[in-house]
Amino acid sequence: MDKVLIIDDEEKLRSLLGRIIALEGFEVLLAADCKSGLQTLEKHLPEVIFCDVKLPDGNGVDLVKTIKQAHPNVEVILLTAFGNIPDGVAAIKNGAFDYITKGDDNNRIIPLLYRALEKVQLARRVQQLERRLDEHFAFENIIGKSPAYLAALSLAQKVAATDTAVLLSGETGTGKEVFAQAIHQSSPRKHKAFIAVNCAAFSKELLESELFGHKAGAFTGALKDKKGLFEEANGGTIFLDEIGEMAAELQAKLLRVLENGEYLKVGETKVAKTDVRIIAATNRQLEAEIAAGHFRADLFYRIAVFQIPVPPLRERLDDLPDLARHFVRISAQKIGRPSPTISAAYHEALQHYHWPGNVRELKNVIERSVILNEGPTLSPDTLPHPFKQNPAHSNTELLELAELEKRHILQVLDRAGGNKTEAARLLGVAITTLYRKLESYGL
Repeated sequence: MDKVLIIDDEEKLRSLLGRIIALEGFEVLLAADCKSGLQTLEKHLPEVIFCDVKLPDGNGVDLVKTIKQAHPNVEVILLTAFGNIPDGVAAIKNGAFDYITKGDDNNRIIPLLYRALEKVQLARRVQQLERRLDEHFAFENIIGKSPAYLAALSLAQKVAATDTAVLLSGETGTGKEVFAQAIHQSSPRKHKAFIAVNCAAFSKELLESELFGHKAGAFTGALKDKKGLFEEANGGTIFLDEIGEMAAELQAKLLRVLENGEYLKVGETKVAKTDVRIIAATNRQLEAEIAAGHFRADLFYRIAVFQIPVPPLRERLDDLPDLARHFVRISAQKIGRPSPTISAAYHEALQHYHWPGNVRELKNVIERSVILNEGPTLSPDTLPHPFKQNPAHSNTELLELAELEKRHILQVLDRAGGNKTEAARLLGVAITTLYRKLESYGL
């Protein structure tokens, strides 16, 4: 039952108001002065307090400040016999929910009580969600005990409490966003927004509008002003995934944000300011992209102040059993089934696979298996075709495929007369992808 405390030195009014509120189904607590009111508050923790402004041992306006400092989620409604603007302003400034005059505003008391209670309940739900976020994204909940992974976790934990820019590097699907979320949730910015954006998912024009916002009329279809993510995330963290895909013009604008927190909306001439922490991620070798002229060196040095390499799954196979059990449990909950156990044969098949898609691929593979599985134990028969191949041949097949790809690239380059831009067009890949392939094959 929700509790309401009434602090008033007039016994008749205190009792009358108490009976009215009790008829609404609330537990009513009574106090005659500041001292007994604070004692009752600490003992019973009511949700809402009605408090007189003039009390024998103090002033209700000042008491609001004391109450809100100790219990910010308790709402206080001040009652006064003679309302005046200065007291009303001071009361609201000190955190009062409302300030009403006895007699004149009696019909407002019950509606105000319910509105104040709604605010209390909302604040509690927010706190519960924040606690769940803290638990869900805590470093302690990140699964991994292999040396390479523990080294990455240690670096992330050390940098989390700072405002330093972080660059997470590693292959696609290794869990870089999990690291970014944990860093944010362990930082002083945890109560502000965490916004993730995949730089590869937008064209240059759309990404600029997403990041910085735009003014109405800035381009065709811009019918009204739009807030950008840097404005939405003010005080919080922006996670820029696949930052290596960002166009050169946007790289220069991002550099300005990193240097002094300034940016321009699309179509705007007035500079805006923001205070965000930037965590970036890439699956590319940005040093090679700099050498190829595709990424700004000055931006790299700003985002890579603290670089954390996230290892691929094939380098942390010791973590496979724990990860597999985790994803089995999640997948079973998702479809409303009991969690099956993992057979030795199923586990062996996982261990012999090369995991090009890393942890993300493992999650998807296990979800598929849980859906297909019909017994209490996961069977290798539920795995996709690549897992059923003879493990002894897998490395040989990969090498053969790599050699075929290398020959094809050389043939297309020869056909393009050595022009890499034209070769990339003929291959149907980005120029940066071609450079990465050439580097990996030592060409």
